[in-house]
Amino acid sequence: MKLGVVGLPNVGKSTLFNAITKAGAESANYPFCTIEPNVGIVDVPDERLDNLTRLYNSQKTTYAQIEFVDIAGLVKGASKGEGLGNKFLSHIREVDAIIHVVRCFEDEKIIHVEGSIDPMRDIQTINLELILADLESVDKYIEKETKLLKSGATTKENVQLLQLLKNTLEQEKPIRSLKLDDEQKQFVDRLFLLTTKPVIYVANIAEDDIGLDYQSNKFVKQVYDVASTENAEVLVLSCKIEEELMSLDEEERELFKQELGLDKSGLEKLIVTSYKTLGLMSFLTAGEKEVRAWTIKIGTKAPQAAGKIHSDFEKGFIRAEIVKYDDLMALNGFNHAKEKGKVLSVGKDYVMQDGDVVLFKFNV
Repeated sequence: MKLGVVGLPNVGKSTLFNAITKAGAESANYPFCTIEPNVGIVDVPDERLDNLTRLYNSQKTTYAQIEFVDIAGLVKGASKGEGLGNKFLSHIREVDAIIHVVRCFEDEKIIHVEGSIDPMRDIQTINLELILADLESVDKYIEKETKLLKSGATTKENVQLLQLLKNTLEQEKPIRSLKLDDEQKQFVDRLFLLTTKPVIYVANIAEDDIGLDYQSNKFVKQVYDVASTENAEVLVLSCKIEEELMSLDEEERELFKQELGLDKSGLEKLIVTSYKTLGLMSFLTAGEKEVRAWTIKIGTKAPQAAGKIHSDFEKGFIRAEIVKYDDLMALNGFNHAKEKGKVLSVGKDYVMQDGDVVLFKFNV
């Protein structure tokens, strides 16, 4: 999973990136501090893996991972190549989802590129650049598909769908705001448009606002208002506090979180929200050599899950032996779970569930 962290200059984007990756990306009070994208790979915390490692006394524990990309700050005109526009758009194209950091606090010491705090304007600035880039792409697709329609190489429905996309973009709305059926989604996915990418808005609040009713924050309310029109998720956190938390050791971090009334760190919340947004989950494999989490799409069937481990597992799939994580832990291991009838033998039509601990049987 690859997530792109974006936002206007000086909104806390690189501060958040530092917090979640401990990568020490350069962060300063001037625009375009981030030019080339910084990349950080983060293990997905999962206490199930820790418990399985202890149960099996495993030699190795391999967590699922997320790649975070801190993408250059954006200004108006990016879709026309102004500022770092071309680089920004090319980096956005490569990610699975966008984490859009929006400044929701006032501070005279930190210069805002627009000179004032206005989350709705800031969101629209970035959205509009992506919309303009998509509009240019859709115009080209319409021209191409219209020619193909004359020769019978495409359908009238595809051309009509492209026109719907164009109309939506011309209304300055992202494509993700549209409700499409499965067939339409498949067609649109092949276009690789920027505004189809799911977005998680991070409302970056002041340190003093932690624990307050966020609905009373007029800036945060603006972020929620925009997100509601796009089927997007919102996370409210203080990027500065998150950076401070991640600079502490584990014991100090837990004490600091308790003082602030936080049950989870921003990273943990971001990971949960990212999995939800992208429709992902994890199945597990466990043994003395290794305990490991594997990330798959919700709804994946057993053979395709096996293919995540190795393509030969999918090609030669025979069956899978599956035990629920809770049953495995309660019964102290796979063999005991099998004795109690808690191990299922499933075939090609089995739909994987989050937390399934699996042993695949295959023949190459």
